[in-house]
Amino acid sequence: MWLPALAIGAFQVIGSFGAAHGQPDRKPIDAVAVLLVLVGPAGLTLRDRWPLVSIVLAVAAADVYIGLGYPFGPVFVSIAFALFTAIRQGRRRGAVVIAAVGFASYVLAVRLDTQRVKTPGLVHLSLVAGWLVVVLAVSEVVHVRWEQRIERRRAHAEEQRRRVGEQRMLLAQELHDVLAHHISLINVQASVALHLLDEQPDRARPALTHIKEASRDALHELRTALDLLRGEDADAPRAPAPRLADLPALVAGVRAGGLDVRLDEGERPTSMLPAVELATYRIVQEALTNVTRHARARRVDVRIRYDDGVEIDVVDDGVGTQAAGSFVGSGNGIRGMCERAVSLGGTLVAGPRSGGGFHVTAHLPGRSE
Repeated sequence: MWLPALAIGAFQVIGSFGAAHGQPDRKPIDAVAVLLVLVGPAGLTLRDRWPLVSIVLAVAAADVYIGLGYPFGPVFVSIAFALFTAIRQGRRRGAVVIAAVGFASYVLAVRLDTQRVKTPGLVHLSLVAGWLVVVLAVSEVVHVRWEQRIERRRAHAEEQRRRVGEQRMLLAQELHDVLAHHISLINVQASVALHLLDEQPDRARPALTHIKEASRDALHELRTALDLLRGEDADAPRAPAPRLADLPALVAGVRAGGLDVRLDEGERPTSMLPAVELATYRIVQEALTNVTRHARARRVDVRIRYDDGVEIDVVDDGVGTQAAGSFVGSGNGIRGMCERAVSLGGTLVAGPRSGGGFHVTAHLPGRSE
């Protein structure tokens, strides 16, 4: 705050003495002149808090200085600096009004100048007015550029926050879908293994094998997610995202837990958007997970058709209404499926069926790349 004011004050005082040597017809620089020359720089110390006050002080001091007949010189530098600061702070209207009033008072000051040889002509006044216009215009351009730069930074920061939020949401969805599915399978297979371990130990082996595979996949997904959170995704082991071709394996894994799952899939298209394939897989996965955890169903029918997008239907013969209450109260399953569908411009409806059981139906647009 003080350093620019001191520098401008020193420049104006030294420059005024220098200008006096080339203007012998003007009044010599004395203590009053030095005081007036320093009023403008002193007012600049107030520019951050009261920018318009600093302009008034600089203009008033310069007009009085000229009116008393002192040499023309750098006394106007503080006016330019004060105007620039005020406009950069967004005080355009006040700065322009004070500049206009200051120019009018300058015209009056040169007419009252006790040392004038002749009245300043139109050319002189036009030069002064032009100088004021240039100062105001340059200040406005700098202000606009400054505002644009701040806006770009703000927009960039907002975009970064939005992307981080989307990444966190996606990661939360992936963790919920994958871990809930595998842990549900582990729970079912563990129950089967405990039931068979004493009576039919040979039949318990497949259940224990499925527990091992599901726990391994769950640990892999959890490790990948933690690496992403730590910012180590460049070196993190990343498995390919699930595709439509992985649906039979998904159904087989759930079927191994004792649930009768029937997959009725139409003719699979040769090309489809990866995001649609992933969403299709995750919606089916989450629907089967919810059936496994809540529905107490014996059979689930999964029907997938490919036309103008993807049509998904998952129907079970479980407890229906009770399952729906469990979904809403205990987790993010249905909400996560809806968010996936909506994010792609699709729809998803889930609820109990009138004849018993639960029904999940979804439509995802955009089948081809």
